[in-house]
Amino acid sequence: MKNALSEYCVLTACDGVEAVHVLEEHKDIDLLILDLDMPGMSGFQVLKFIKGDERLRDLRTIILTNNNEMDDENRGLELGAADYIRKPLNVASLKARIDVHVSLLLAERALARQLNEQELAFEMVLNQLPSGIAIAHSYRQKRPDEAIVKMNSVFVELAGRKKEELVALGWTKITYPDDLKKEMKYFKKLKAGKIKYYMMDRRFVKPDGSIVWVHSIVAPFILPNSEQCGYICMIKDISDRKAIEEALSESERSKSVFLSHLPGLAYRCNYDREWTMQYVSEGCYSLTGYRPESLLNNRDLSYNDLICPEYREILWQEWERILAARQPFKYEYEIITATGEKKWVLEMGQGVYNDKGEVEALEGIVLDISDRKVIEDTLRYNNEHDRWTGLYNREYLVSLLEKDLKTEKKAKRALIGINLSMVQLLAANYGFLYTQNLIKKAADALSRHCSEKCILCQPRENRFVFYLFDYKDKQELVDFSGVIAETLESLFVTDRISWGIGILELEQDKHELDADLLLTKLSIASERYVGLFGRSFTICFYDEELEALVNREREIIEALNVIAADDDNNKDLFLQYQPIMCLKTGAISGFEALARLRTDKLGLVSPLEFIPLAEKTKLILPIGDKVIVKALRFLNKLKEHGYDNISVSINVSVAQLLSPAFTAKLFELINKMHINPKNIGIEITESVFTSDYDNINNVIERLRNAGLHIAIDDFGTGYSSLARENELKADYMKIDKYFVDKLMDANLKKVITSDIISISHKLGHCTIAEGVEHDNQLRYLKEHNCDRIQGYLISKPLDEEEAIEFLKKQAQKDRRTKRIKSNK
Repeated sequence: MKNALSEYCVLTACDGVEAVHVLEEHKDIDLLILDLDMPGMSGFQVLKFIKGDERLRDLRTIILTNNNEMDDENRGLELGAADYIRKPLNVASLKARIDVHVSLLLAERALARQLNEQELAFEMVLNQLPSGIAIAHSYRQKRPDEAIVKMNSVFVELAGRKKEELVALGWTKITYPDDLKKEMKYFKKLKAGKIKYYMMDRRFVKPDGSIVWVHSIVAPFILPNSEQCGYICMIKDISDRKAIEEALSESERSKSVFLSHLPGLAYRCNYDREWTMQYVSEGCYSLTGYRPESLLNNRDLSYNDLICPEYREILWQEWERILAARQPFKYEYEIITATGEKKWVLEMGQGVYNDKGEVEALEGIVLDISDRKVIEDTLRYNNEHDRWTGLYNREYLVSLLEKDLKTEKKAKRALIGINLSMVQLLAANYGFLYTQNLIKKAADALSRHCSEKCILCQPRENRFVFYLFDYKDKQELVDFSGVIAETLESLFVTDRISWGIGILELEQDKHELDADLLLTKLSIASERYVGLFGRSFTICFYDEELEALVNREREIIEALNVIAADDDNNKDLFLQYQPIMCLKTGAISGFEALARLRTDKLGLVSPLEFIPLAEKTKLILPIGDKVIVKALRFLNKLKEHGYDNISVSINVSVAQLLSPAFTAKLFELINKMHINPKNIGIEITESVFTSDYDNINNVIERLRNAGLHIAIDDFGTGYSSLARENELKADYMKIDKYFVDKLMDANLKKVITSDIISISHKLGHCTIAEGVEHDNQLRYLKEHNCDRIQGYLISKPLDEEEAIEFLKKQAQKDRRTKRIKSNK
């Protein structure tokens, strides 16, 4: 204020006591600016002192007050002839008020000099003053002694009317109605001598209906050369100031609306370690549980006390960095509320700098983002975890591996993969939900082995991965895998399924940075020994030997792709035929067509190698079609040599059976090549029991209706069900070599091969025993009425020409046998 009023002589006091001392010491003070809210001695007490001092009673006073201090209008009037300004202060507004008072003082002094010295005419004085001045005998109109008698040109200009019109109308007609009621109250008190003068902001109404805001001061005035007492009114145009105040009021209203709906608090604070608050909005209470005044000047606690300890130094360092670069501040952290609850907040702010570039304060807002954090945490959890098991998923594992692979760590790390793909085979018999619950049980059981150095993830359905850190050696990995195996054995013992466990050590010297490739290698290792339930536990390390095997499989798949794309003349894929003998007649009733693969690069490849790869890559569909064509050609060759009653059995995968065009294409080939359907056998494995059983049974029925015969291969070693076996519309049941080999045991009473033959016959199926290699096996099978056999005791698999030659020799042998019987 002192700086703004530099043109005047200004004395200051820090409180009410000092103000009284200054008033007593200086006798020539013209104007007092008084704040009602002061420490120690309040403004009301100072006013009481002034009222009791006869020398100071008429002292002009401007009172600074808050809204709540002015609620009682009568109380305000008892303070005497005072002007009121509401806080917060507008310096321009304050100076304008002071200028008005100074003008009034100048007017009074000028008039006094004029009267005393009689050097200047009264009209000259009025017109030279910068403010509008009018002198009247009374405030009322109509009676001559109540009309305006004197006014200067400034008053006329502000009122917007001619002097004569103003004299005729009086003050009441040109004052805005709402302001007139208020002024009449003041005027009555002035007239009664209760107050020395009064000031107010009011509006004049111009002839065109527009208004002009003026600040007016009304006081008693004795006219020269007259004993009559009149009143003097001084006015100053404050329209611009009112426009500014209205705009400021609207701004304050908008700010109030904004702050009331702000999910947090707004602040202005010192740049110190405690973040000492100069201003805090009302949102502080809903955010922190503390009233704003509790934080002001650290009255009860500082804002730093609210910040969680782990963030305090971080925030200080971040503000230092931001302020040095003069950038906006934005940071998320946690606070502790009055109830002890932790809340996530987002602080956005900026520095306030002085002319020297020094930080004077910090201003900003602190928003409650706890709900957003909950949503973010939920989304992050869902993105990083499997919804069914709650374990970390592939995305999390890949991101963790990529992060660790880029960081050079000396500690050993390894991945242990668990392949439970065989669980899916149970879905056909028990349903999808059963297998899902089984996976959930496995996840819960495996989770018990987690620790600080071992986390469990589920990168794929029916797959689990342990990520181990800082282990001792390879033996520790083997021991840990043994513990996992024991857990799985106890869990799956009643479901008769197996699993695979693969181990991949992450070697630093190889600098393998592809997490997806690592997981692929781990998957290969875990799939290596997945088989049927009951085998001994085996783990597989992914090493150079396995990598060579993987490369070989890749080459086999490449060869299969070439075969699938070439025409039927490709010689890499060929068939061999193993004879099937009827035990009742001793004659060869047919052959089983066995696919073989031989390339220049790989040599002869076992069916146990390339058939699973063909099924895995779906190449079994085009390759299976080529096998069928080759087998049917062989049938025609047999017919050309006179073997019309010899059948050929073709192995068909479930994928082929489920192919929509399978039966139509097969029937088309049979018709095109003029094949007797009765000479064609279709062999399918027990995997049909774990597949789309009903659809497969419908396909089998269509094939049988067309004359083809159907055989179930490898019966008894997989997932056969006697109930399903009875429903399946098959002709033959092929007894797996496993049960034929059991016939070599010393105690045949424990062998169930005869029971399988008996059950098959009761179900209406013929039986074919596979892998017969010894005479005692043959005798047992004959004794227990097995229908047919095949194996090396009869013949190894033969090429086409060898098979035809075998039939010729068998025919000659049969003729010799008949002649011997005839001679006997």
